[in-house]
Amino acid sequence: MKKITKALYFVYQWLIAGPIFVVVTFLTAIVTAIGSLTGNKDFWGYYPPHYWARFTCILFLMRVKVYGRENIDKKTSYVFVANHQGAYDIWSIYGYLNHNFKWLMKKELEKIAMVGWACKCAGQVFVDDSTIGGIKETIAEAEQTLRHGMSLVIFPEGSRSWDGKMIPFKRGAFMLAGEFKLPVVPVTVDGSFQAMPRSTYNMTPTTIRITIHKPIYPGERGFNTKLLMAQCREAISSALPPEERD
Repeated sequence: MKKITKALYFVYQWLIAGPIFVVVTFLTAIVTAIGSLTGNKDFWGYYPPHYWARFTCILFLMRVKVYGRENIDKKTSYVFVANHQGAYDIWSIYGYLNHNFKWLMKKELEKIAMVGWACKCAGQVFVDDSTIGGIKETIAEAEQTLRHGMSLVIFPEGSRSWDGKMIPFKRGAFMLAGEFKLPVVPVTVDGSFQAMPRSTYNMTPTTIRITIHKPIYPGERGFNTKLLMAQCREAISSALPPEERD
């Protein structure tokens, strides 16, 4: 029975849901880009992709549960720091965090057809860490974005996990967080690896759990980078099964 169900889902994914996803993604990118170019990037850069992400989770039969929304205030700017199990981290956070934000994205994602253009128009922050000048430019761009009361989402692992376990965090994300002097919110995503591992495009319907932890506030002298990194890792790990923590 499980094999039959899996086969049916395989057909559904590639012959029905997949084509619909491509068309909706294309339309969302156009709406986001044109809307952002006409003004109010904060609205057009968030709400069309927000509903696109929710639609994507529903379309591929993923259930998303969110815990800890009471820990954040919609009117406050944060730097959200999340683990990165798989592609569904992006769709589940975009669709269900329910807090307007910009992504801190890899520079190479700017090259994705239509999507990269839409992200650029929407004011997403692209990271160029290949040179010192690129890092400084990233900081300046991010500071300009956050100056208007926007929040930011960062994946400090830098890339998706190959086996579902957390990989070492990069210090750069926490150095940036220290520069912004905003409260940092650890976010745990669990179930994304089971939904679609990095090694395949085949999906498995499952439940994805997002846990929003309590904010970590900077002191008078800002953040201690190593301490902040350890605190965030500990908080994120606390909501993961033991086998996925390291």
